[in-house]
Amino acid sequence: MPSCSERSYIAVLFPLLLMNVLFANKSASTVFVSAFQTSSLRTFLNSRRNPRLSSCSRYTRPIISTFKNNHDFSCLSKEQTSRKFSSLNKDMETNYPLEMTDDEKYLFDLNGYLIVRNVLSPGEVKEANKVIDTYQHKMIERKDSALRNSVKGTSFYGTGPGRKDLGGVLEWGEDSKIFKKLLAHPRLVPLMHGILGKGYRLDHLPFVIAQDIGAEGFQLHGGTIDCSTGQYNPELAYTCHHGFIRSALLGCNVMLTDHDPGFGGFCVVPGSHKSNFKMPDGMVDGEKYKEYIIQPATKAGDVVLFSEGTVHGAMAWTQESQRRVCLYRFSPSTNVYGRSYFGHEGGGWPAKMYESLSDAERAVLEPPYANRLDRPEINSEG
Repeated sequence: MPSCSERSYIAVLFPLLLMNVLFANKSASTVFVSAFQTSSLRTFLNSRRNPRLSSCSRYTRPIISTFKNNHDFSCLSKEQTSRKFSSLNKDMETNYPLEMTDDEKYLFDLNGYLIVRNVLSPGEVKEANKVIDTYQHKMIERKDSALRNSVKGTSFYGTGPGRKDLGGVLEWGEDSKIFKKLLAHPRLVPLMHGILGKGYRLDHLPFVIAQDIGAEGFQLHGGTIDCSTGQYNPELAYTCHHGFIRSALLGCNVMLTDHDPGFGGFCVVPGSHKSNFKMPDGMVDGEKYKEYIIQPATKAGDVVLFSEGTVHGAMAWTQESQRRVCLYRFSPSTNVYGRSYFGHEGGGWPAKMYESLSDAERAVLEPPYANRLDRPEINSEG
């Protein structure tokens, strides 16, 4: 049976051979030989052997592979490819799927969010928290009333302290390594592709959210239909047609502490990404229909992906230990919500964010493209 590369040669050469037979003249033969010798054809044939050169469409487009080595997996099943992916990356202890699974699609479409377990190992969680400890003195508490995220006297307000924010997580040199890893983490890339499409991009500057005991959360907000006004939010909208999922903006909560039931923190109204009406009065403050506002139970190292079209917020924190999450937001290649990607010297993200990035991580920092065909992608199939 022909090998993968031999079948690729046959697939390209057969139409040309057929043309030669049909026309059966010297000029057609010349066309055949000339076409075979063109650099574009040679590049295509080589790309079948080198997946890093492969194209996502009929237009040649740069693609970034998440594999560390060049291998052709086009003849492998999904299950085989997953096993091969793990074996090529010695620092990975888990067999990561290369596509968003049917179960994941169902759960995300059903609820508007998805819990991805054990994305970070206990050692990586410890590393991330150690880095945060180093920069903890730079945390800013939201004390001013204008910066508060909840209404005094409501359950989301807590007992008074404001939440704390810590920015710059991708600008700390070597200390940022663990946080930069999340830009193109092999467990998350297939999910990003399934929800945002290939060429997805970082939309906001990531930052750490911290809550001490009694600290306020965040009143409910967002929604494809804005939960407070009832207006359509195209910049946040979730859609799914014929099995094709798209979210205009995706939140990515990296949990760095345990969030057991009743602890507080991130909360969501499951299914609200499909709601067509504004929320009942009082519900955005957690004072009404509390049974429909869910705080997902998660462990440190889990990641919660949620459409910004899903109404979400945060409950007041109830534990002595400090709550910590790192929040990223991503968008499709041609979408933009935030403006941090061009507001710095040189016109891009802050310069330190580009230090020590892999090709895959750097691709995620690309600006939004008006033309989707120009954007580099992370190719999870090699």
